[in-house]
Amino acid sequence: MGSATEYNRRDLFKRAAAITVLAAGSSSLLAACAGGTGSSDKGTKAAGGYNLSDAKNPFGVKDADGLEVFIFDGGYGNEYAKAFEAIYSKQFPGAKINHQADKDVTGKLQPRFNAGSPPDVIDDSGAKQMKLDVLADSNQLTDLAPLLDAPYIDDPSKKIRDVLLPGTIDSGTVKGKVYNLSYVYTVFGWWYSGKLFKDNGWTVPKTWAEFITLCEQIKAKGIAPVAHQGKYPYYINVVMMDMIAKQGGLELMKRIDSLDAAAWDDPAVKTAVEAFFQIVDKDFLLTGTNGMTHIESQTAWNQYKAAFIPSGSWLENEQLPTTPADFDMKFLPMPSLPGDKLPFEAIRAGAGEPFIVPSKAKNVAGGLEFLRMMLTKEASGKFAQTANSLTCLKDGVGPEVQLKPGTASTVVALKAAGDHTFNYQYPNTASKFDEDLQNASGELMAKRITPAEWIKRAKESATKNKTA
Repeated sequence: MGSATEYNRRDLFKRAAAITVLAAGSSSLLAACAGGTGSSDKGTKAAGGYNLSDAKNPFGVKDADGLEVFIFDGGYGNEYAKAFEAIYSKQFPGAKINHQADKDVTGKLQPRFNAGSPPDVIDDSGAKQMKLDVLADSNQLTDLAPLLDAPYIDDPSKKIRDVLLPGTIDSGTVKGKVYNLSYVYTVFGWWYSGKLFKDNGWTVPKTWAEFITLCEQIKAKGIAPVAHQGKYPYYINVVMMDMIAKQGGLELMKRIDSLDAAAWDDPAVKTAVEAFFQIVDKDFLLTGTNGMTHIESQTAWNQYKAAFIPSGSWLENEQLPTTPADFDMKFLPMPSLPGDKLPFEAIRAGAGEPFIVPSKAKNVAGGLEFLRMMLTKEASGKFAQTANSLTCLKDGVGPEVQLKPGTASTVVALKAAGDHTFNYQYPNTASKFDEDLQNASGELMAKRITPAEWIKRAKESATKNKTA
């Protein structure tokens, strides 16, 4: 995430991939989440015992109780949390807040969990995050169902669950119960420089035919049309797999996620992969990009050596040191192919960066209230300004918030997408298949295999891993 390591970035991909396509059925799923939240040392009430009709203090937070907040100090930093803590202090001025931040979440917190004295709210992220399923299995996490049913601070007529972006609830679900608030909402697609396009009079493409025509014009100008993070092929897989998703629709995505080998015989796969391969076949790639790291390729892109690059929306924050002030970073959904089952506006999107409230925390009620306060427009806007990323709150950024161009463009894209957001689950549920697909894509980008061979490898891997 952000400027974190590639290990962390893979983790974000997997967490984001855990959401259900279009977040279908999340309400019925959570209807079963009526289990206990555990109790704190101060006798915090169990689920069902909170006064959720009290819009000001539904969890019964005591003003004199301190609050300990632990933040993963990664790509998003930790300054945003201090802004959240200031909001909490206004409501509970008697609470002493203990703010901590570190990259080694497990190293710092595992001994405290073992001792039964964890912090009250934790941003459990990064390469050294504590494993959420392990914590859930050992009854170390508070069930967040009461939070989802609590009044939304900005509009108490709504519940928290009503104001979350698609997939957020599913992303926080472990074995049928919601144990984390996946706070950061990431979108994936193409990125380009608004300045470069304006200076050259280029029109942003909406169809793949327009994209290819534009790439030819860009190449004629002496600029590489496309750069990609060649050492990490899952970036370019965003392009290829999103083209497959849009062409074949949600049912095909589900079949791919379930490792249905026959899914790779669907004509939509061949159509999408052959269309995508024009990038390689027409020599549109930046020289050397197949061997570049994410930073190397993205920096070359910032230097106007390439027009397009695929990535998630952490890109802007990650590239702050090398992005020219007038670069005008912009997001572009995957352009459409003829016969696509999903519209141009449809985008891959998902929630990540899990926040948890330990069941044995001293101030469980305060931890829940802290999460509720994070889900206000004030807090969401502060995060967007500080971390240059969106949160899981619907319309969470008001016009008063001054966003950087790339982040602002993702706000526009999410509004245009509406309910047409999607995601694959296989990176999280079938990691070996994902690895095989990435390896095949590396070969495809180097033109060592053909689209037909890439599809064959995908089918073979699905067959092998389905029965493994």
